[in-house]
Amino acid sequence: MIDYGSRLRLGVIVPSGNVIAEPQIHAMLPEGVVAYMTRLELRGSSEPELLEMSRHVESGAKLLSDAQVDAVVFHCTAVSTFSPSMGEDIEARIAKASGLPAISTSEAILTALRALKAKKIVLLTPYIDSVNAREVAFLQHHGFEVLEEVGLGVNTNAEMAKLSPQIWVDLASKHQREDADAYFISCTAVRSAEVIEEIEALVGRPVITSNQAMVWYALRKNAIANQQPGFGSLFSITSI
Repeated sequence: MIDYGSRLRLGVIVPSGNVIAEPQIHAMLPEGVVAYMTRLELRGSSEPELLEMSRHVESGAKLLSDAQVDAVVFHCTAVSTFSPSMGEDIEARIAKASGLPAISTSEAILTALRALKAKKIVLLTPYIDSVNAREVAFLQHHGFEVLEEVGLGVNTNAEMAKLSPQIWVDLASKHQREDADAYFISCTAVRSAEVIEEIEALVGRPVITSNQAMVWYALRKNAIANQQPGFGSLFSITSI
């Protein structure tokens, strides 16, 4: 039987160069939930590129509204955490343009960390220094302490997609902290979903990733309590 989204149809805006988010999102969604994707131009991580993507969210939202989705997700971590209010601003613009409920990656991340009662975080990313610095500032603004932050200095989505999942296991092992409440592997464009549970077993702490947090939040916000196996302890939290 083909699943067309009898329980929930999510419209998701992703960066044009991202080839990782869709397979991971589809793998995490339970029966009856379908993601319908559209793209906005973004291949690199420079400030002008990130801001340019943010300027076009209305066009992406309107296209998804044509598909009569139930909600629209703006799904790019680096853009939605660009400033403390960027994610909220984008959500408001999407809601106005589409007439639909809106979600941002940044909102999902904050909600996931709070649900896990995680105050002290180890941040692992593929990003260049400027993106990492903004993300640290974003998390600190919202009351989280970043104990350590590691960025790999990778600029483009295409390069990020080539990073082995083992890189995240090795980084988490290298940066184990007894005082950490959670580990956050940021970025929608990296292959981290497949090693969430391996890392959780290694560090003895919850692990969240951008794609996992977004799927979890979108489901819980729509009262879908499925505990998706294989993608970490976050999914054991069945309500928000």
